[in-house]
Amino acid sequence: MKSTCTVREPSHTRDPSAARIGTAFVLNLGFAILEAVGGLWTNSVAVLSDAVHDLGDCVALALAWHFARVSRRSGDDVYTFGYRRFALVGALTMGGVLLTAGILVLIESVPRLLTPEATNARGMLVLAGIGIIVNGLTALRMRGGLSLSERVVTWHFVEDVLGWMAVLVAGVVMMFWSVPILDPILSILITLYVLWNVGRRLRETFVILLQGVPRSLRVAEVESAIRAVPGVCAVHHTHIWSQDGIEHVLTAHVVTARADSYANVAALRRQVKETLKRFGILHATIEFESSTGPVCDDAGEGCRCKERT
Repeated sequence: MKSTCTVREPSHTRDPSAARIGTAFVLNLGFAILEAVGGLWTNSVAVLSDAVHDLGDCVALALAWHFARVSRRSGDDVYTFGYRRFALVGALTMGGVLLTAGILVLIESVPRLLTPEATNARGMLVLAGIGIIVNGLTALRMRGGLSLSERVVTWHFVEDVLGWMAVLVAGVVMMFWSVPILDPILSILITLYVLWNVGRRLRETFVILLQGVPRSLRVAEVESAIRAVPGVCAVHHTHIWSQDGIEHVLTAHVVTARADSYANVAALRRQVKETLKRFGILHATIEFESSTGPVCDDAGEGCRCKERT
């Protein structure tokens, strides 16, 4: 009798995450070009620094867009869990680009503290107004995204809105008073603020890549929820990590007195997995142990794996 099997094919469903990042890329590229021209026109290092920042973002956004699309593919013989982790490559790339752009901005801005140059305050006001509108609309477009890449992009555009609001205030001040040093000071403050938040996002990315426990979860809390399932005596040797910051994975040993038949174990497994869904754990591998067999409690006594490693 000829056997058949289902071959896992890449998913081609429309991905709202990739669509949002794609929109952000198009808007960011258009505005970055406008900024570069406007920065030269106004002789503002704050505007030019943000133009460099945004041009770097365009490269990172293009990569994030690509990897967001790749991450929708189903598992295969190479990546059995699927391609969701490829979205982290986009987040990591964007973080690296933002760090590099920030350092370049600081290198350009610090010398101007000693020798400030006059700027076109009226032009800064015009660019600031456009910047607030464009970045504000993009931030609204990205709102609601759950992936780490989307959160990095969203936070970046929120920062840009705040930065342009600061440029707007500085432009108003320089319309009435000659304080050219305000421009490099503003540029440095915006850059340091961006770098601080980029560092936080990069740390979150590395925790996921190194299979750390997701920030929103506590192992003890998850184990307590599993123990609350009727029929579960104990749980131990629990490991939790995340695919991409949204979908999480768990492995655990569950001790039960209902391991006398396959039907009982199958029913208990379904109950445990249903409980885990509320934690965002969609893939769980559970090893069941009988409480009537060798001694095996929450400390792991009697099990081959006696402690969490």
